[in-house]
Amino acid sequence: MPQSRRSRALLATDLQDLSFRRRAAPAALAILIVTLADFLSGQDRYLAPLMVVVPSIAGLTLRPMELLSVCAVGLAALIGLSYYDQVADLNDGRFLFGAMLSYFALTVFSAWVASLRMRRAAAFAAVSSVAEAAQRALLRQPEPAVGPLRLAVRYVSAADAARIGGDLYSVLETPNGTRVLVGDVRGKGLGAVQTAAVVLGAFREAAYDERRLPEVAARIEASVQRHVPDGEFTTALFAEFGEGEQVELLHFGHVPPIQVGRDGAVTVLEAADPWVPLGLGSLAVGEPEAMRVPFGASDVLVLYTDGVVEARHHSTGDFYPLAERVGPLVSGAARSPAELESAVGRVYADLLVHTGGELGDDALLMLISRADGNGTGRPGRSG
Repeated sequence: MPQSRRSRALLATDLQDLSFRRRAAPAALAILIVTLADFLSGQDRYLAPLMVVVPSIAGLTLRPMELLSVCAVGLAALIGLSYYDQVADLNDGRFLFGAMLSYFALTVFSAWVASLRMRRAAAFAAVSSVAEAAQRALLRQPEPAVGPLRLAVRYVSAADAARIGGDLYSVLETPNGTRVLVGDVRGKGLGAVQTAAVVLGAFREAAYDERRLPEVAARIEASVQRHVPDGEFTTALFAEFGEGEQVELLHFGHVPPIQVGRDGAVTVLEAADPWVPLGLGSLAVGEPEAMRVPFGASDVLVLYTDGVVEARHHSTGDFYPLAERVGPLVSGAARSPAELESAVGRVYADLLVHTGGELGDDALLMLISRADGNGTGRPGRSG
């Protein structure tokens, strides 16, 4: 990861992307509250020792040197309140000494805690950035044009601690046509990335070697059986685009793709007999059957993962109704690469509005159209 990206990850992890004023606000508010409470209670109440909460609060958000500067203000307020309450002028001046000693000890301890917090945040940011870099290397972004296809992709990792999910995709131009894989590995974290690597590696080999999509899937199933722990599985959708105005689809327990026509008409391409997810093939009898559907120059195929359709509304908790919303958002997007890219942006923006700006799971959106009406186009790099 670039140094600038690692720095931003660290800042966001430890709240250091906020201004000093905002990070110091909780400790400053504590100083103000204790000061007002002491003044309002009168000189017969000695509340200044409550100022010891300031170092503890400051240690949650401030850097060590910032903490010392804020705590110095709190110490000055503690001494001023003690003189106001005439504690220093009486035989009970030992209360002031005890309060100052406690305040000083807590300040030193809180500065140490702040330093430890920042070191751990730096380690966490480094792990997160490396994990994100590994996932980006695994999911190579395809070019806007691959073979006869135009592509627009949005892949977003969920805002969780690992920053690693199990969504996967690949688009390859092969002698057997342009082949697409979209999948979702069960689980999260490094185990999901390992499974995704097995699936993608097998697909990138088999897609070139095997003549039929079921044979490609069989090769991947064999690799998963050999290299992935028992019980782990991956839902997947395979698509193959040849020279005619058709697309061949093969479902392995994945959410069905959606076809959007020029006028915005939506067709959910459910499989009559979907197959079990990759990794569970030993539980099924027979072999999966592909389905073929018309796919012309004005059509757009919408591929996605369950992180999209299972995204919850920020207030009602309803799932995102992709099939109901995608038609107007994608209508006419097949006219040009720019319109296709704008369309995927509109769908993703609408998804964020639905969730209130944050996703609880990884989400993949891929829009596919033909480059021209003849099923041919300028080749591009695959991913």
